[in-house]
Amino acid sequence: MFFSKSIAFDEEELGTVALAAGASSVRSEVETKFVEKLKAGDAKAFDLLVTRYAGDVYAVLYRITEDAEEANDLTQETFLRAFKAIEKFRGEADLKTWLTRIAINESRNRFRWWKRRKREKTFSLDASGGDSETSIHETMPGNSASPEEDILRTEREKVLSKALGDLPQIYREAVVLCDVEGLSYVEIASALNTTMGTVKSRIARGREELRHKLKDI
Repeated sequence: MFFSKSIAFDEEELGTVALAAGASSVRSEVETKFVEKLKAGDAKAFDLLVTRYAGDVYAVLYRITEDAEEANDLTQETFLRAFKAIEKFRGEADLKTWLTRIAINESRNRFRWWKRRKREKTFSLDASGGDSETSIHETMPGNSASPEEDILRTEREKVLSKALGDLPQIYREAVVLCDVEGLSYVEIASALNTTMGTVKSRIARGREELRHKLKDI
């Protein structure tokens, strides 16, 4: 009886997998046709691309820069660059991850430009998500949400923002994408154009530096 139940379960599971694979195939086909329209210079397709992903791109850029105007400018630059580079899109990553990669590169270029002019910036963080064991907020003691803790919590968040802003950019990017945007290691590796091992190392190193900076809080 146990054996027959196992067979029945396996058949049901295979059916579920088959349905999921079919849905994935349909999504892949739809995106492929959409990319073809983009490559053909279809203005409506590009407008849809902006409508669909501008919010996600802006969110990443705002978390990295904490400057609404700069994030807005970089978002526009990201889509302009995407429009020019769509011919080179080969589908190794989905469109959202590809756009995130472009956004990261645009922010790096802007960061280098500002750094040459010695402009200092700070960054904010509302840590959540990611597929790792420890989130950024766990680097900070006393996570109480009671009214009595509000002032201290606000001060800690200011210190955390400053500490994150002081991180080397490669660590800050990885930590923001993981702990703020909730991307998986695979997605982060694709967005940063690096390996999963490097992503894990950067996140671990970034968090360790944050713990060190926040140890006296």
